Amino acid sequence: MANAEKDENGVSTLITALNTDGDTIVAVKADPSTHRLKADDNTTGSDFGPVAALRDENDVPTLLAVSSVDGVTPVVVYADSSGQLLIDSS
Repeated sequence: MANAEKDENGVSTLITALNTDGDTIVAVKADPSTHRLKADDNTTGSDFGPVAALRDENDVPTLLAVSSVDGVTPVVVYADSSGQLLIDSS
């Protein structure tokens, strides 16, 4: 399990659920020179849950988004083991 890192102001970095089990927490990665998030485009995934955000050992929650179907229901955001967010840009 990864814990969110904190900056000098105590703000937590992004963490999310691992796409292969939905239960392991991984740190979301960004390129330090461009500040762009790392992403794995056009991937397929499975719904492992959870239905609520996971929390690390310091009680920092993982990423959630809202459903593209109804715009209200919380949806867990997954990343791969390299910390790349799963996206589908098509």
